Amino acid sequence: MNLKTLSAVAAVLALAGLAGASTAGAAPGTVSGDGGNRIGVLKDNGDALVKAGGLSATWVKEHGNVKQITLSGNRIGVLTGDGIAWVKEGGLSATWVREADDVKQIALSGNRIGVLKDNGDAYVKEGGLSASWVLEAGNVKELELSGNRIGVVKGNGDAYVKEGGLSATWVKESGNVIGIDLSGNRIGVLTGNGVAWVKEGGLSATWVRESDDIIQLELSGNRIGVLKDNGDAYVKEGGLSATWVHEYTHTIQIALSGNRIGVLKGDGDARVKEGGLSATWVLEANHVTELALS
Repeated sequence: MNLKTLSAVAAVLALAGLAGASTAGAAPGTVSGDGGNRIGVLKDNGDALVKAGGLSATWVKEHGNVKQITLSGNRIGVLTGDGIAWVKEGGLSATWVREADDVKQIALSGNRIGVLKDNGDAYVKEGGLSASWVLEAGNVKELELSGNRIGVVKGNGDAYVKEGGLSATWVKESGNVIGIDLSGNRIGVLTGNGVAWVKEGGLSATWVRESDDIIQLELSGNRIGVLKDNGDAYVKEGGLSATWVHEYTHTIQIALSGNRIGVLKGDGDARVKEGGLSATWVLEANHVTELALS
């Protein structure tokens, strides 16, 4: 999930009075989508469920023993407790393909799949589920994909993004970074002092300071979502200087996709709204430890 460090997760769980609750052990990863109609949840028993269609569609159990789930288009990816990354393509009952072992994070975007290995090596493949892996970078602690962009945060806190083919040149974006997020031509970083920054346009565009006291930053289309360290979730729509709208309190995770906003509450309830920023929330599932939108 894009709660950017496990310590951040623990802190916000403590705020919610759930310091002993499970965080599923997931490494940071993508939870926001690009306008799809799928919703995924990871339950506190390790089951991964996905629904497709309206907010009241029926859940389908996808896999057990899961510690991360990610969605993109008609692809679903899961990382199981034994460090194996699996991806399926097509309907919710499609067949799983084993992608890689010794994995601590999986990422999807379009026809790209990325994995971050236990040793810090980040790999990306493009095309079919059985395409060949390309080593992108070493000493990585987070990997993000969006369209033809790849972003990484290195072990020293430097954030890099490349655009184009898998062998394109890296551009250093920022230092002191604990999380990176990509969407279209936007890049967002969360720095170690809790400041969320977003830029729009080319890789060398100017950063805009979005908000302080942040533990999670999410991007989707022209929306930006942040989770404050007090559990308040905010979303803005439009330009980088648009006005924030308060979405929810006592939140431990936020996710965005197109005109959907999802929040995970401290009590394990996952809610999603569709439409404007002031649309009505729909309770999707209980006992949830991670929420993902496609």
